[in-house]
Amino acid sequence: MTAFRVEPAAPRDLAAYATVPIAFRAASIYQVIALDEGGGGFRLEEVAVAPFEKDFDVAQPPTDWPARFDVSRWRFFLARADGAVVGGAAVARDTRDLLMLEGRTDLACLWDLRVRPAWRGRGVGAALFREAAGWAAAAGCRWLKVESQNNNVGACTFYRRQGCHLGQVHLHAYDGTPTAAGEVMLVWYLDLAPAGAPRAVADDGMGRRDGPESP
Repeated sequence: MTAFRVEPAAPRDLAAYATVPIAFRAASIYQVIALDEGGGGFRLEEVAVAPFEKDFDVAQPPTDWPARFDVSRWRFFLARADGAVVGGAAVARDTRDLLMLEGRTDLACLWDLRVRPAWRGRGVGAALFREAAGWAAAAGCRWLKVESQNNNVGACTFYRRQGCHLGQVHLHAYDGTPTAAGEVMLVWYLDLAPAGAPRAVADDGMGRRDGPESP
């Protein structure tokens, strides 16, 4: 198996970054069931649907990010194998016009993570995630926040495996957004507290627990 390496990148590298497709194909989604009108929480049930494809770059490719946001406090990473770009990640902090950060300085946002299709399932995504989380922790952030949707079961599964817990379900986040009509926002959080510090204990949204009380 060809080895890969992860390296830091800069905004000038976003054209190369954008050569990695973020599109995915799927044939299932999470049905989000509100318990007691949401007062009792939510339950996610995976259900089969007609196969579909979604490409986030149609709305906003990576090369557009510097024009829309101040990326001076962002960090980019590229995964390379034999010189070719096979994956990328973008993580942001302390960016005033990025709503995902809520105006907080203790929060970092994993804005984007992508792996070339032929390299998916080979550890590239996990390596990029670790680099992004490590950078956020070193910058003094307590939480790494990740947005996903109920129609991206693969991404949700991936973030759970990286230790994230489901911290927010927003049923109406995409109302008025034609490209995301009917989707539910699922927001994941990774606790970046240093080893030995008290950590949050939270259900990951699928009936399992994260934190020191986990089995």
